[in-house]
Amino acid sequence: MGVEQSDTLPGLAMLNNLVRSVQTPEFAGVTFHEVLAKSALNRVPGQSMMPFGWTINPYRGCLHACAYCFARPTHEYLDLDAGEDFNRQIIVKVNVGEVLRTELAKPSWRHEPVALGTNTDPYQRAEGRYELMPGIIGALAESGTPFSILTKGTLLRRDLPLLAAAAEHVPVDLAMSIAIYDHELQQSVEPGTPAAKARLATVTAVREAGFDCSVFLMPILPYLTDTRAHLDEALRQVKASGATSVLYAALHLRGSVKPWFMQWLEQEHPELVPKYRSMYYGNNAYAPKAYRRWLGERIRPLIRAHGLERAREDPVTGGIRSSALAAVASTSSSAPALRSRRALGITELPMEFGAPPDPSALF
Repeated sequence: MGVEQSDTLPGLAMLNNLVRSVQTPEFAGVTFHEVLAKSALNRVPGQSMMPFGWTINPYRGCLHACAYCFARPTHEYLDLDAGEDFNRQIIVKVNVGEVLRTELAKPSWRHEPVALGTNTDPYQRAEGRYELMPGIIGALAESGTPFSILTKGTLLRRDLPLLAAAAEHVPVDLAMSIAIYDHELQQSVEPGTPAAKARLATVTAVREAGFDCSVFLMPILPYLTDTRAHLDEALRQVKASGATSVLYAALHLRGSVKPWFMQWLEQEHPELVPKYRSMYYGNNAYAPKAYRRWLGERIRPLIRAHGLERAREDPVTGGIRSSALAAVASTSSSAPALRSRRALGITELPMEFGAPPDPSALF
């Protein structure tokens, strides 16, 4: 039983859709702020080679508490900080399933692919309490809307029967994010995530349920997870899990994510601080081009050696590419650009991946 809190934080108190703030013994130190969503579908802002990009974010903030998470700045729109507040003040859109059904029933909805998990994780531990994903999956499938899910959460296994049923009606694409294969390092930098072995077992379960499953090997952390030995072992385990493809990308540190990650680095690996400061200096959010080129030259032969396919990212959302895009591309005016991108064999996510969403789409 949750305990309702009356002392909500200032930014949340300004919301006219806040239902209540709740703490519960199972989630020590965490406050859930339950809100009534005004919309469920978020259109990804900005220009792209495809004319659309839709996401659903049932939660804001994430109990995974990854030090490098690019979504941290989204909490600042509500006067919450990108550090501990992001880890412990979780926004829950308790009516997201109902709102989604209404939006998908509109005559204007074109049944374009929808991505989940490209901002905060829909299968973080909070999902075990709120169970929002079954309603979302049902609404998408019943409306004939293809969708993709990217997650670090092993709770995905709970919904595999629902996903298999949905896949009988619409394309469903699944991916697991597993960046770090050193258990001690993983528990330090991603303290709220399931262990890599548990996520790899989930990949196996996804494959046994009849789905392809991509693994996002990202972010690769300079001087920590970019050794040939770590990458080779990571890809060995990915292949053994039954994964069908892999994507990779080097760490990027945008805005307020940078000081939070650097605080972790100073505590855990102070000897690397000067190297990181030289790489991610000033407003530079991305690893230098020379490093990304070096990383690609190191990992691509390993991907081939382990017999893994190179997955394709969604050109708009940065998540796993929906298999429905192939059909859309054949009739889209952007099809030539998409085909040329596919021909390039791109495996590293584009620079726009991880850009903070439009704050107007938060609720």
